[in-house]
Amino acid sequence: MIQIKGFSTGLEHYQSLNQITQRLAKKDSNIWGPAAQAEASIRLNWVDLPESSRDLLPLLDALSAWSRELKHDNFVLCGMGGSSLAPEVIAATYGKKLTVLDSTDPEHVSEVLNRDLRSTCFIIGSKSGSTIETASQKIAAEQHLIKQGLRPAEHLVVVTDPGSPLDIQARESGYRVINADPNVGGRFSALSAFGLTPAALIGVDVSILIDDAYAAALEFPNPDSSVVKVAAALASKEFTYFGIANNSKSLPGLGDWIEQLIAESTGKDEKGVLPVVINTLSNPLFPVIAFDDEGDFVVKGSLGEQFIFWEWVTALTSYLLKVDPFNQPNVTEAKEKTSALLSRWSQSGMAVPSAAFATQNVEVFAATQHGTIEEYLAEAISNADGYLAIMAYLHRGVDDEITQLRNLMEERAKKPTTFGWGPRFLHSTGQFHKGGPRLGSFIQITGDTNLTWPISGQSYGFETLIMAQALGDNEALTSRNFPTIRFHLKDRELGIKELLQAAASL
Repeated sequence: MIQIKGFSTGLEHYQSLNQITQRLAKKDSNIWGPAAQAEASIRLNWVDLPESSRDLLPLLDALSAWSRELKHDNFVLCGMGGSSLAPEVIAATYGKKLTVLDSTDPEHVSEVLNRDLRSTCFIIGSKSGSTIETASQKIAAEQHLIKQGLRPAEHLVVVTDPGSPLDIQARESGYRVINADPNVGGRFSALSAFGLTPAALIGVDVSILIDDAYAAALEFPNPDSSVVKVAAALASKEFTYFGIANNSKSLPGLGDWIEQLIAESTGKDEKGVLPVVINTLSNPLFPVIAFDDEGDFVVKGSLGEQFIFWEWVTALTSYLLKVDPFNQPNVTEAKEKTSALLSRWSQSGMAVPSAAFATQNVEVFAATQHGTIEEYLAEAISNADGYLAIMAYLHRGVDDEITQLRNLMEERAKKPTTFGWGPRFLHSTGQFHKGGPRLGSFIQITGDTNLTWPISGQSYGFETLIMAQALGDNEALTSRNFPTIRFHLKDRELGIKELLQAAASL
């Protein structure tokens, strides 16, 4: 059972939430109002997943047996947002090896694919079956397998909604396919085929996850239950920004999954709650939620319990904020701007604006003119009415030193500061940035690469795709007159050091 500590704000919301929990347990699509009803009516089957996902167990057993027979011992998950974050947490929690490829950075893609793939199983996860990142990664994986004389059908597993373009293509290619419930949204899919298929393949007993979730959810419809208390707190002003301690010994990385679930679900109509993923148990700027025994605010439970708990909390918090938890209009907007740029560039070549300022290692793209990196960072701070967002389109796992910029900027700005790897954050906090409260100041970081990686069947490669995603999101932000500064690293290692030194000197 979920145990909570410290949540005592939002008492005025208890009565209204107590009236909603029974309706949510029965999947009442009218909870979030008439405008949200149509979407909610096809997105509520996550409530039943602790029961309905038992039907997957025989399929997953058979799939795991097939994988063992082929001696797979290296598993790569290609997916974005909800299709990748839950499996990443599951793998870390159970101490299993899973490589998550949720980047279009060519250096990241190269590191994953440029190796002996004879014992590799690629899990391709896409609800829509048309996600540009995942589709590109799938093409690259297939090409590398064929290049090494391997049959893709012996190395690819596909998870997607029935009837999606990916479902049709995969079946035509003879790939193993696990269909997900189409009435479950991506970020609510941790206990669906998207979360459980990778987990089963890497050797996790997924029945434990769903059994724990089932037992926990029995308590949620009760008066003043744990989900009521936490949702009521999150909807209060005290938790407009809140920290998530991401370094839990028992649940490492859970904060990244919660961040995308809450930010993408609540961040719209100029409303929302913004989680800030950190590695400490306290912060002077906002309350911090932890998952072990220590901390002022604690939510303690097993991973299966945590998954279903936070999905309920998110749905209830959205009810109090009067937003539709199941749509993501600005995620779609960023995708459209990326596609438009790729189309234009295919005709006339990549067009990049002139830098406002440059050093030997860093170019700055901004609407203002300054003479130092420090002045641009100070401008970003001064433009933050509520929070700072740092978005790095770099190589996660190699360029990780850039994550230190979050702490440095938060200490100097005295404002909540988030950090996201691009393009994966576009499927999580990216929705909050554009659809949530108009209080953000945005720092983009892009970088040169020595790699060119064509994508078969397309007029562009990964090096072009990641830049289109960065500049497309830049367009989406600046079109709203949101303060946005882009730092482009001509040399990644030296450019990161320069940025960190500049931030430290503020």
